[in-house]
Amino acid sequence: MSKHDIKIKANHIEIEESCMKNYEDLSEKELRIQLAASYRLLEELGWSFLIFGHLTARVPGPEKHFLINPYGLMYDEVTASNLVKIDLDGNVVENSEWKANPAGFIIHSAIHSSKENAHCVMHTHTNAGMAMAGLKQGLINIDFSGSAFHNKVAYHDFEGVTLRSDECERIAYDLGDKTVMILRNHGLLTTGPTVADAFMKLYTLESACQVQLMARACGEKLEYVPDNILDRHAKDLKDEGSYRLAFRALVRRMLKKDSSFIL
Repeated sequence: MSKHDIKIKANHIEIEESCMKNYEDLSEKELRIQLAASYRLLEELGWSFLIFGHLTARVPGPEKHFLINPYGLMYDEVTASNLVKIDLDGNVVENSEWKANPAGFIIHSAIHSSKENAHCVMHTHTNAGMAMAGLKQGLINIDFSGSAFHNKVAYHDFEGVTLRSDECERIAYDLGDKTVMILRNHGLLTTGPTVADAFMKLYTLESACQVQLMARACGEKLEYVPDNILDRHAKDLKDEGSYRLAFRALVRRMLKKDSSFIL
């Protein structure tokens, strides 16, 4: 192995290890790489929505600044360096050849500005997520992933395209102390203290939506998980360490497949 290859491998291991860190221990560079990896992973998983939808992260430090995707780029074009830094009003706060979509940040600003520990917010428009958002009953307790969110899912009623800042207060109120939300007639939203936490909640929620749509379309009677099992199941799955370990593995996969997101 050449010195160059050894250096690259060591850099990739360092990136992997950063996925296990607490938010307060992250540098802005590490946060940028993790968020860029998340965009690439969404593209890889088929969860992107052209140039729309957003994953955002609060930049470490006293300023209320956030990272968001450049408006106009596909998810597989997002890199650590071209993520745009903005303030709570969606204004770009440092030099960038790209612009952000202020309207797209309204949902995120509602969460970031009101939830102290919501350092990362992810919002998607997947087919399964939007289909679940159109069902009156919402998520139910019939599957492994869905049951993990027992009593943990918030809902926000559709108010049209999210362009009005006054909706921020209602979004924050509806989320309450939960970290997962289904935006009715719209899509999915997750938050977390780290990128890993928010991403793995999104992964689990998306899985629940896909499985339940298939099961509920069969026309057979549904097998609900008993209440006493629900409480135990949801409690036993609450493990940030396993979330971070799984996210690290996903980032490692992307590093092997296409590491251009770290640039």
